[in-house]
Amino acid sequence: MHKVLIAIGSNHRQSVHVQWASQWLSNLLDNCRLSRCLWTPDIKGTGRWYMNRLAVGDSNLSVAELEQRLKETEVRLGRTKQQVTIDLDLMLYDDEQYHLSDWPRPYIQQLLQDIVKELGSMTVINSQ
Repeated sequence: MHKVLIAIGSNHRQSVHVQWASQWLSNLLDNCRLSRCLWTPDIKGTGRWYMNRLAVGDSNLSVAELEQRLKETEVRLGRTKQQVTIDLDLMLYDDEQYHLSDWPRPYIQQLLQDIVKELGSMTVINSQ
C-alpha cells in the first residue's frame, strides 16, 4: 500500500462537487481521511472563489494509474480552464511530493494541519 495525499478544489457549484469528490475518494482510497473544507480566492485574481480540501489515504494503484483516474474524473465532471468543476491533484505518493509550488500556499498548510490532527501521532506528511 502507498500513502497518498490528494488536493481537492472547485470553483463551480463548489459544495456539490467537493462533496462528490470526497465521497469518490473515500471509495477509491483505503483509510481515507478528509480535512475540513476551506474557501479561498482564486490565486490568479479572477474574483472566483474555490472550495478546497485534502484527502489522505492508502492506495495499491501506481502513480500513473492514480493520476490517470484523477484526470479522467476531472474530465467526466466537465472541468474546463474557466470552470473548475473539480480539481484533483496528487500531492504526495509515499515520500515523493508533487505540485511543489502548491505546498507553501497558506490554505494547503492549514489543511495539512487538519490531516495531521486527524491522524494523531502518525507522521505521514512532511509539509516542508
